[in-house]
Order: sequence, then structure tokens, then C-alpha cells
Amino acid sequence: MATTIHHTAVVDDGAQLGDGCSVWHFVHISAGARIGQGCSFGQNVFVGNDVRIGDNVKIQNNVSVYDAVTLEDDVFCGPSMVFTNVYNPRAAVARKAEYRRTLVKRGATLGANCTVVCGITIGAHAFVGAGAVLNRDVPDFALMLGVPARQTGWMSRFGERLPLPLQGQGEARCPHTGDRYVLDGPQVRLQPAMGVA
Repeated sequence: MATTIHHTAVVDDGAQLGDGCSVWHFVHISAGARIGQGCSFGQNVFVGNDVRIGDNVKIQNNVSVYDAVTLEDDVFCGPSMVFTNVYNPRAAVARKAEYRRTLVKRGATLGANCTVVCGITIGAHAFVGAGAVLNRDVPDFALMLGVPARQTGWMSRFGERLPLPLQGQGEARCPHTGDRYVLDGPQVRLQPAMGVA
């Protein structure tokens, strides 16, 4: 499947995009960006040089993916959410050598208008609510809400809230996929349904 690039978009020479990507109005993808297959870049998206993006990533309108950010496969970035790469910026102080790396693991959702303070890891299939401000690492499958963001629950990889306490022991099943989620202390482990990858 061919990649489509709107005539108003700028894709710098050297940028690598996989097959089947959609690059919409007024997008700018920098030369050093490395992007997988089947990704979508909404209107007014910017992608920096030192950025790695996996397959099937959806980046909605008005999102800037700055240097030192990595998005694994199946990540969703909601409209106008914000990445940063300098922890203590000053206009008069050059800090390009102090970028802090941010990793967003497979299947995570970053809701509209949320902010990701640099230097953290967002776990696989985590779900960050609209307007939240993340300033620390996020466990796999965690539901994060508020300013600053706090964990308020657990989410399935299908995107449904799981009836599990924040810590302790327990298990829940996703009614859509049959996947089993096992809570063991402060973390949830996925046991996929038979025949489901």
C-alpha cells in the first residue's frame, strides 16, 4: 500500500517512512525521522530528527514529536497532546546536550491535550486521560488521570477499564477478547486468549 503525502506537507530528504502511511495537511517530518508502516500524521504535526516511530502509530492534529522521543507500534497520540525534551528550559541557556529520552511503549494511548514531561517511560497499553500531566514512569496497562497524573485503575489492551484494585492480587477478563489480566502486587500481566497474539 502506497504512502500518501498531502501537497502542503514537507518531508525532508532522508526521512524514512514505511508503506501505507498518511501524511496530511501542513505536516513537517524532519530528515532523521525513522517511521514504520501504516502510520497516520494529522494536520499540523511536526516530527523531529531524533525520533523513532513504529508501525500503525496514529498522531492526531497539532502534535509535535520532538527529538529524543520513541513511539513503539500501535501508539495513539490524541489531538494537541504535548511532548517535551528539556526538563528545565531557559531561552538564554542552550540545553540541546541535555535532552531526556522519552519512551512510549506498544499500544499506549495519550489522550487529547495531555503533557508528557521528558525522561519517562510510558508502559505498554497504558491509557493517559485527556489533559493529564505525566511526570513519572507509567506501568503497563495503567490508567492515568489528573494534574499531576495519578494512577486510578487498569485498562485492557482493547481499551476497556478492568475491575481490578490498584495493588494486591486479582484477575479480570476482557469481555471483548477473552484476554486474562492478572494483578500481582503493583503490576498487571496479560495472558492472551488462546489463538490471540
